[in-house]
Amino acid sequence: MLNLLRRFVGNTPAVPAVLVGLGVGMAVNMALIQLNSTVLYPAPEGMDMNDPEQLQAYMDTLPAAAFLVVMAAHLGQALIGGWLAACLAVKRPVLLALIVGAFTMVGGIMMMTMVTGPAWMMVELPLYLLLPYLAGRSVARSRGGT
Repeated sequence: MLNLLRRFVGNTPAVPAVLVGLGVGMAVNMALIQLNSTVLYPAPEGMDMNDPEQLQAYMDTLPAAAFLVVMAAHLGQALIGGWLAACLAVKRPVLLALIVGAFTMVGGIMMMTMVTGPAWMMVELPLYLLLPYLAGRSVARSRGGT
């Protein structure tokens, strides 16, 4: 699958690698969020997830386990998106993975300013950069880099 994607994007310059990483990472994030809000902890019927007040009211009813799924979604976006950007990168896989992580962190911070979750969710902030860094390093090492 990765070879097919590589063939599609060719010797990928930085921008397309980051965009593909962000896109796939966002898909992972949204899939887990949808799973959380429709299957595991269904939102009330007719709730508008785009309305911050309704979203906050829903979030206030959720158990801690639901926020673990949210954290997995956010960090999954950073990790998988960063790893994919690094895999597609012609050079500088760690940097491209970190760029994906930085964009993901900005999105996470924006979300944290719109709705309030448990204080312990702040632990994910440094992980937004740590996980893609480790993914990028792994790709670099597999290519014979340091």
